[in-house]
Amino acid sequence: MTAATAPGQGHGPLAGVRVVELAGIGPGPFAAMTLGDLGADVVRVDRPGGAGLGIDPAMDVTGRNKRSVLVDLKSATGAATVLDLVARADILIEGYRPGVAERLGVGPAPCLERNPALVYGRMTGWGQDGPLAPHAGHDIGYIALTGALGLTGPADGPPCPPANLLGDYAGGSLYLVVGVLAALHHARARGTGQVVDAAIVDGTSHLTAMLHGMLAAGAWQDARGVNLLDGGSPFYGVYETSDGKHMAVGALEERFYAEFVRLLGLDPATADRTDVRRWPALRAAVAERFRTRTRQEWTAVFDGSDACVAPVLSLHEAPGHPHLAARGTFVEHAGITQPAPAPRFSVTPGAIRTVPVRPGADAASVTRDWDLPDGALTTPADAPH
Repeated sequence: MTAATAPGQGHGPLAGVRVVELAGIGPGPFAAMTLGDLGADVVRVDRPGGAGLGIDPAMDVTGRNKRSVLVDLKSATGAATVLDLVARADILIEGYRPGVAERLGVGPAPCLERNPALVYGRMTGWGQDGPLAPHAGHDIGYIALTGALGLTGPADGPPCPPANLLGDYAGGSLYLVVGVLAALHHARARGTGQVVDAAIVDGTSHLTAMLHGMLAAGAWQDARGVNLLDGGSPFYGVYETSDGKHMAVGALEERFYAEFVRLLGLDPATADRTDVRRWPALRAAVAERFRTRTRQEWTAVFDGSDACVAPVLSLHEAPGHPHLAARGTFVEHAGITQPAPAPRFSVTPGAIRTVPVRPGADAASVTRDWDLPDGALTTPADAPH
């Protein structure tokens, strides 16, 4: 899976695109990793002392397909060094609170003055303006305000945070990636860069577009666990098996539901789903059947069918599933099992080219490849502490 190329060079659809990432945590690094997976030359600007996830950087998968240099933005020359990189870049990504990049001398104004075609991507939870913009926050709070968190969990229990996948990565990182690539297209066509304000509250809200349409049409109740797609229906939900594990059911269409009922061994007399008032009894009957066998046994029963039933796997189990293994959805690279780049391209495939980068490890190669003055970048040995 590793391409035989220089550290910053990729063969994906973004080969030749240069990205400066001002180091942070959460959605910004994931967005930069995604660009790197697609072939961009991503240079992460780390600060001396670090500010990562609190894990060994060699295990931080979001640091793959990047190079790292150390720059102390609070030093007398820090901003100028970053601006030298900006002058040679296509995209910059930063995830500071509003106003911080400006105070450090690397906000949109000096960056676009130095490089008018630059795409300046800003990743925040609340956005660059609004009453909450200056305040701290995390994924759980962002998705709470958008109504997305309230969609999760059972009707008789609290909402269940889906890790930080829904806000940070779906509503944040991926919208930032879409935004900077759209702006890059514009910059290359018109020669004019711009600022992309990617707020997690905006992206996550955008993800609920279909549900707002259903709500307006009266096809969705503004309550948890009572709708077609939120576990309210007995044929779209999760059921416990005899060994304490779970199966996921999504038999929405009538023909798929018929297959589900047959393979589950449900009494046809109790399987009618047309009367919503009977859904609680139907759910109880389905749950009773699932509790009679293990997850492995039910997986075998539904294997190869169109009943739309799947085992609920753990992170450790997922890479071993036959379908994901056949597609190479997960790969092992440098001893770490991790998701392969996505999506896939027929002519310019992405690849995992490098291991997760260590802070400051690439001062020499970035200086050479980005044509910076000798000594412009520090290395871990000579970096200020």
